[in-house]
Amino acid sequence: MKKFIILIPLYNDWQSVSKLLTEIDLIVNNWDTSISVVIVNDASTEKKPDLNLKYKKIKSVKILNMKENRVHQRCIATGLKYISKKEDFDRVIVMDADGEDRPEELNSFFDKAKKNPNKTITGNRFKRSEGVIFRVLYEVHKILTLVFTGKLIKFGNFSCLPKNHVELLIQQPYLWNSYSSAVVRTIKERTFIASIRGVRYVLPSKMNFTALVFHSLTIISVFRNAVITRSVIFLFIYLFLIFNNFSTITLLPIFFLTLFVFYILKISMRSNMKEFDKCLDNIDNIDILNNPNRR
Repeated sequence: MKKFIILIPLYNDWQSVSKLLTEIDLIVNNWDTSISVVIVNDASTEKKPDLNLKYKKIKSVKILNMKENRVHQRCIATGLKYISKKEDFDRVIVMDADGEDRPEELNSFFDKAKKNPNKTITGNRFKRSEGVIFRVLYEVHKILTLVFTGKLIKFGNFSCLPKNHVELLIQQPYLWNSYSSAVVRTIKERTFIASIRGVRYVLPSKMNFTALVFHSLTIISVFRNAVITRSVIFLFIYLFLIFNNFSTITLLPIFFLTLFVFYILKISMRSNMKEFDKCLDNIDNIDILNNPNRR
């Protein structure tokens, strides 16, 4: 029997994850697999409730309680390293706790995994649920990523990886910065399912304009060398076009391009392999909740 582990990064959103686990259990009930859950609790400030483990299919839930907050992407990296080092598994499904990664799409991942046993499957978003302004800004982010990296990244965290791809990913320092970029840069054997971004269960999104800009720069920073190469090409082309028309206004794009590259280089330096290698040391303790009905 194949063993699937669902990895969920979490900060304070206990009400959502409780609802999510209940929905997951109903959806995967007919899978001919073993299902376990690993939650990475990113040093939540809210008290952890008692999670009901009277599930039909979920075998166990492990909660990795972090000593210090490491933010969302690094929780995913920590969870993948923990699973790779400590768990027996065949596939890992990464999904968020808030309901935006819709649990009903897990069946699509499962069906795709059976047909593509050696491929990573990503949940490529073709429809979003946010407001117009956020959707426009997100499209700008995707265009900038494509222009400066040559990569069109259509997914967030929602994905399903075979064991060998998990083991390959945790060897990459840039996984410590951005999960989706690390997948695109490292894993070539990929396919996808069409995914609709769900509506959050409880808490409103914390993704404001500033957070979105930083998120975008972090994703792009994984492809630092491509960004530098393309920026130099763009610069030479632009200088050629304005050669006879230098002014303060025509020099502004050069200033913004330089600023952009500076921040890309600065953020890329956060891909610290030594820090990533020690990430399991940030686990304070582990709550192991076994389901008495799934022995």
